[in-house]
Amino acid sequence: MKAIGIDLVEIKRIQRAQSRFGQTFLQRLFTQAELSLGSRHSGRRQAEFWAGRFAAKEAVAKALGTGFGSALGWRDIEIGASGLGAPQVRLLGAAGTLARQRGISGVLVSLTHSREYAMAIAVALGEKEDVEISGS
Repeated sequence: MKAIGIDLVEIKRIQRAQSRFGQTFLQRLFTQAELSLGSRHSGRRQAEFWAGRFAAKEAVAKALGTGFGSALGWRDIEIGASGLGAPQVRLLGAAGTLARQRGISGVLVSLTHSREYAMAIAVALGEKEDVEISGS
């Protein structure tokens, strides 16, 4: 393990931003693949989806050792889904470059929701030779 990141987001905050700025808000933050995945949800589930993906991107950015800004854009981190629906991280553009520079081979992410909040934790993994496993 190289690093961890965590983020907590108020679901209503994301709902308000989406209501105020509409599709422009979503297109600024999410890749086409994420937009497609999010369109499968509606109502409260969609708000949870966007808040969870927002938190996941923040957590991954923290695990990469940077925030969003000049070094890293929102769409440089993509949170997809496995065949079973588990979130999966894809590092694009600047995020992929940062990961390679820091010896990060991949990032795991886990999401959770409550009525009011979405939370994500990200674990940046090191190259295989960096991982030490001990056991009996």
